[in-house]
Amino acid sequence: MTTDSKKYIETVGRRKTSTARVRVTPAAKQSITINEKELTEYFKTLNLQVTALEAISKSGIEQKFAITVKLIGGGISSQAQALSHGLARAIEKYDGHLRPVLKSAGLLTRDQRAKERRKFGLKKARKAPQWSKR
Repeated sequence: MTTDSKKYIETVGRRKTSTARVRVTPAAKQSITINEKELTEYFKTLNLQVTALEAISKSGIEQKFAITVKLIGGGISSQAQALSHGLARAIEKYDGHLRPVLKSAGLLTRDQRAKERRKFGLKKARKAPQWSKR
């Protein structure tokens, strides 16, 4: 990829009902903006921040990026995981040699587990009302 200032990589990461549209642009210094907020402002806990940036830390890439993210849907934890998925896809597009590292860490695989819908006649997705003989 050329390092033009106008060039960027856009990818989508998903988890449960969360969707992260990630735009990565090579820059002089690292900056991460999520829904017009800083990373530490959006993800308050250190655990969520580490989860969100797991793809960058695992790849060990030294290039600095300006990362802009649009997060919608889901809860805060699944949003962090969706961001990690989107970042991993963007890093793989940027440098294809990092694919084995990201793949072995499980960051390129979309986690499709989501809440199952409630069925008619049941209390929850699979829980049936108590059965009585008479």
